[in-house]
Amino acid sequence: MITSRDNERLKLVRKLQERSWRDKLGLFAVEGEDLVEAGLSARLEPVDVLVAGEDVEQALLAEVSTLAHPPRVVAVFKRDDLPRGSRPVTLALWRVADPGNVGTLLRAADAFGAGVALSAGCADPTGPKAVRASMGAIFRVPSSGFEESAAKRVALVAHGGTPLPELSVDGDVVLVLGAEREGLPPDVLAQCAERVSIPQPGGGESLNVALAGAIALYELVARGSAS
Repeated sequence: MITSRDNERLKLVRKLQERSWRDKLGLFAVEGEDLVEAGLSARLEPVDVLVAGEDVEQALLAEVSTLAHPPRVVAVFKRDDLPRGSRPVTLALWRVADPGNVGTLLRAADAFGAGVALSAGCADPTGPKAVRASMGAIFRVPSSGFEESAAKRVALVAHGGTPLPELSVDGDVVLVLGAEREGLPPDVLAQCAERVSIPQPGGGESLNVALAGAIALYELVARGSAS
């Protein structure tokens, strides 16, 4: 059993809290029994697993945890083992920097059978906050680069677009979402065949990007566009 905080396995978990180390090593850490089980259920082989009270002293595992309540188990997985590719409907995220939003959009994509594409400048989906917000979807949703899909690109904008329920979709579609404050820049909008907006009869200024993405996916699935 590990009894020293200087143990190399614990040091690795600490390092993986930083994106630079995740990028360098191609690894990420997952905390908690439910998330670890999600990875195992997706048939990913962990690089390492640390169980409190069995492999490591509970207090030492708590020291390397990012959770308010220390987990019973922490596992390390390879980024390259995560699913890659696209689906008939893809959420393409342009510089969505909040990890909670990225994780929640992965969760929405998982619920509605969509894929996710990420631009440079997006939060790391394998960071601790994003992994937790995804509720295990990180292990099931295929991801790709922002420019990889050749499907019809549709920009989801806060105001002024075609009402989403009126969108005509024939074939695969990529819904392009931008960060809440900046939105989508002109060059990205120029790559999109259409612009759509979610009707807001209540008169709100805008929707959270994760909520907007979930609503848009539901609308497409409800009309059978994602099948």
